[in-house]
Amino acid sequence: MTKPLRIGIVAGEISGDILGAGFMQAVRAQYPDAEFVGIAGPRMQAEGCETLFDMEELAVMGIVEVLGRLPRLFKVKAELVKYFTDNPPDVFVGIDAPDFNLRLERDLKDAGIKTVHYVSPSVWAWRQKRIFKIEAATNLVLAFLPFEKAFYDKFNVPCEFIGHTMADAIPLETDQHAAQQLLGLDSSKRWLAVLPGSRGGEMELLAPPFIETCRLLKQQHPDLGFVVALVNQKRRTQFEQAWQATAPELDFVLVDDTARNVMIASDAVLLASGTVALECMLVKRPMVVGYKVKPLTAWLAKRMLKTKYVSLANILADRELVPELLQEDCTPENLAREVNRFLAPEYQADNQALMAEFTRLHQLIKCDADKKAAQAVLTLIGK
Repeated sequence: MTKPLRIGIVAGEISGDILGAGFMQAVRAQYPDAEFVGIAGPRMQAEGCETLFDMEELAVMGIVEVLGRLPRLFKVKAELVKYFTDNPPDVFVGIDAPDFNLRLERDLKDAGIKTVHYVSPSVWAWRQKRIFKIEAATNLVLAFLPFEKAFYDKFNVPCEFIGHTMADAIPLETDQHAAQQLLGLDSSKRWLAVLPGSRGGEMELLAPPFIETCRLLKQQHPDLGFVVALVNQKRRTQFEQAWQATAPELDFVLVDDTARNVMIASDAVLLASGTVALECMLVKRPMVVGYKVKPLTAWLAKRMLKTKYVSLANILADRELVPELLQEDCTPENLAREVNRFLAPEYQADNQALMAEFTRLHQLIKCDADKKAAQAVLTLIGK
């Protein structure tokens, strides 16, 4: 009997888990008995992926913050290298988490295993010489964005532009009223989605200024409600502690649901920089991007950054579509001022122009990415 297709796979955080689950479904459409093993989150596990470690082990933010976790991360990597070299898969797919996965992929490629890196690291944005390390570690890179493939092509590094899975999953128009009903929100009020990050470090640094921003906005807009998406119980607890310490008199609706529904239900969004900013663009809601990291991490990043922007809507458009308030600029006063612009009646024409541009960018990256990713990987291994 023919052995089933066997794919090693490692996802480092929630967004990678979503990508992994879609990729697995697309592979199984052609190879129903395909097996997957590695590091998986709940969605990938629900699709049948065997996980060797908890995905949370890899979800560490910041250059400085990683240092304390290095011994454990090295141990996890060494055990994965041993497992996959003892039990070679047909191909290994590392999803995002480049600082971890590229090192793992290099060792596996050196051991004769074909490797794919799914989600291009931001080599076009900073540490551009990493492209040579990526070439050494991988047989193929799967890129979400057209300008990423163009960058790889300049260096003759194999790369496929597959579009973005979220652009496929999200319709070009979203139903705000239906989302409000789903979440039990009062449709007669205006709502601000508050999204201070899915990682513990993000929540620690961003929840207090975001909550203080809401206090300032409430003084100006008594009808404004605040709804918060929380990815798990740990983040909920963190947010509740910051809420009680910062502004216990405010009312927040806490939702154990995806950020997507919360954003769709809202009139404007205050969010941490990251994948969620792209998702906000795709659901066509005006947003203000705020972000903070520890001072040393910020100092290092500032010297390595090669791009003008941090949020993908701005990077895709190559201009500032949405405000970005980073580090010392990420203050409640600044955040409230920018959110106010999206809530004010005199800015409605600007909002409509912003939504039209969001729609154009959505169509640019809507390419059936799960299917294209699966086909690229299968073609690499001659399937």
